[in-house]
Amino acid sequence: MPTETIPVVSSQDIVRVRQAVRAASAEQGLSLVDQTKIVTAASELARNMIDYAGGGEVTIEKARNGTRRGMRVVFEDHGPGIADLALAMKEGYTSGNGLGLGLPGARRLVNEFEIVSRPGEGTRVAIARWH
Repeated sequence: MPTETIPVVSSQDIVRVRQAVRAASAEQGLSLVDQTKIVTAASELARNMIDYAGGGEVTIEKARNGTRRGMRVVFEDHGPGIADLALAMKEGYTSGNGLGLGLPGARRLVNEFEIVSRPGEGTRVAIARWH
C-alpha cells in the first residue's frame, strides 16, 4: 500500500500529520470514532517528537491484515531517547510540563502500539487502528 512520509519540526507539521492521517483513515473505511482515535494518538505522538526530540518524521501507511483494513503510523526521531521506558508508559508520569497522558493515552486509543527507545539514539513508535 502507498505510504506518505511527513517531516515534523514545527506545530504546523502536526496539523499536516493530523490531516494526512484523517484522510488516509477515511479512505480505508474507518468509522468516524476510529478516525478520531488514531488522529488523536498521532497528534499526541507528533507533539512528543517536537517537545522531547526536536522533531522527526512520520510515516503513514494504509494497511491490510487478511480481510481487515486499517492504518499504521510510525513516528521516528533521533532525539535523546527515553531513559526509563516503563516509567514513561505509566499514567500520570511526565518528564515535562504535561499531564503525563501522551504515551499511555496514545496506547489506549489504538489497536496496536509498539515503542522502542534507546538513550542517545532516539525513539520509534508504531501504532495501528483496524476497521
